[in-house]
Amino acid sequence: MDNRRFDWNLIKSFLAVLDAGTLSGAAAATGTSQPTLGRHIDELEALTGLVLFGRGRSGMTATPNALALAEEARAMQAGANGFAMAAAGRETAVEGTIRITASEVVSTFLLPEILVALADEEPALEIELVASDSVQNLLARDADIAVRMVRPVQNDLITRKVNDAAMGAFAHRDYLEKHGTPREPHDLFSHRVIGQDRDDLILRGMARLGFRADRSAFTFRTDHPIASWNLVLAGAGIGFMQVAIANRYPGLVRILPELDIEPLPYWLCSHRELRHSARVRRVYDFLAERLAALPLGGVTS
Repeated sequence: MDNRRFDWNLIKSFLAVLDAGTLSGAAAATGTSQPTLGRHIDELEALTGLVLFGRGRSGMTATPNALALAEEARAMQAGANGFAMAAAGRETAVEGTIRITASEVVSTFLLPEILVALADEEPALEIELVASDSVQNLLARDADIAVRMVRPVQNDLITRKVNDAAMGAFAHRDYLEKHGTPREPHDLFSHRVIGQDRDDLILRGMARLGFRADRSAFTFRTDHPIASWNLVLAGAGIGFMQVAIANRYPGLVRILPELDIEPLPYWLCSHRELRHSARVRRVYDFLAERLAALPLGGVTS
């Protein structure tokens, strides 16, 4: 193998195809076109003299050669990420691109006003917002800063708990006028309840409150939080949501406020290396201050 002709992009494409199992999946994950990924795999095979993938209708099947090289390739990827983070950590100006990820609910209902205030104070920043409920990998620089509802476990991350969001059961006034208002917790099961499809978060929460149920207890089921939210607003039934966000909608009424629903913690996270970047440090501290000031535990009238 001629190391003088080695191109790191070939390794990135190799790992993307290895993880996705298809060129289309790797293209979606990396933003690189399928023809480019295919060409990179061909070049890497020619460079190494090894067959790395079997091509078939079902996708790209890793050969033993590919699996044997995967660990070294991932070590190279980690080294490249570490180099990028160390370089970013030497930034001294609050300018350039900052990439923030948060859940779809937080990105939709809470972060926009905060990010507008940030842009007003730091006009040299370019802000990228990734609205996703999947766990973004800060170690791989998928984002500079993350707002999460669970505490990350990676040792290389700086985390700060900035708030707790009170949760409640809500229904639109139109729904309650048609179907009545539950007076006891067990009355919920005689109403149309909006729950999740494949995720069991709400079911686990109900179990902690002493209610054993399965997904059939939900008349409407969706794992998309914004769709669930809009079902409640449309009068579909009773749903569970953050109290502070529900308070913004006069038509919503809190049901059974005595329900002791576990609050959602807000964690702010960033990689340790990036805390030495003036840009990331400024945004991290700004978000921490603004998120901590949100009245997330407010009560509904």
